[in-house]
Amino acid sequence: MNTLLPRIAPAMFVLLWSTGFIASKLGGPYAEPFTFLSVRFLIVLAILVPVALLFSAPWPTGWPAFHSIVVGAMIHGAYLGGVFWAIRNGLPAGVAALIVSLQPVLTAVLAATLLGERITPRHWVGLALGLLGAGLVVGSRIELAQHAASSGINVATVFACGVALLGMTIGTIYQKRFSTKADLRTGTALQFIGALVVTAPLALVVETRAIVWSAPFMAALAWLVIVLSIVSIMLLMLLIRQNAVSRLSGLFYLVPAVTAGLAYLMFGETLTLVQLAGVAMVMGAVVLIDPVGTK
Repeated sequence: MNTLLPRIAPAMFVLLWSTGFIASKLGGPYAEPFTFLSVRFLIVLAILVPVALLFSAPWPTGWPAFHSIVVGAMIHGAYLGGVFWAIRNGLPAGVAALIVSLQPVLTAVLAATLLGERITPRHWVGLALGLLGAGLVVGSRIELAQHAASSGINVATVFACGVALLGMTIGTIYQKRFSTKADLRTGTALQFIGALVVTAPLALVVETRAIVWSAPFMAALAWLVIVLSIVSIMLLMLLIRQNAVSRLSGLFYLVPAVTAGLAYLMFGETLTLVQLAGVAMVMGAVVLIDPVGTK
């Protein structure tokens, strides 16, 4: 089991992370974004804290606790808050996906600068190929969105997605630099406290906090809590500990492609030949960035 998990963790993470966009689309109409996220984070804490206490997991204190809270504010609060708010305010999902897909490139540059990670020419080619492939996957959706909902593409919504991009990028690097020693159970719990520091005040100040407790909303909330906020985040923390940040970031290139496939299965959204070509390019990019069997 100890040798199997590291091998399957990347594939598991990409698949589970991609389902988050599907669940968000399913539950999004029933609650405002910061309210939705705050309820999600509170439920996660209601699960993680008793589990940590039951197993007597060690709680970080002092700077280690602070680092976990900062990581949560960026990876959960800024990233999810920015994306949810932008889409809620009219930014087409394809445009949001394209902006966030810049994360591997930005992470590679910052990881080289801040962590001293070596970025090889092969790595840069893979990053460029992945960016192009991700653009092809969402490109046709962007074109349609610009005709149907151009008013949603504005400075505010694009800025919000930029905040999300920076939140995930800086949070990933910060986690690798300052917070790799914390217990996964208690460290993750502290991260969601940090996330609430971001989303709860915004929900109180700028939203009505009204929720329609429909079956789709509760199903989406349950999936996001258990699968995304607990299982996939712990996988992400595990991967950050075991891999170079710049190599790990290449996995995020797979998310638009996998999400497109899930959207086809769930909502009947079709893929064009151009998008299928983009999927193939993304797969090739991940092989270039992190060849199978290498460490």
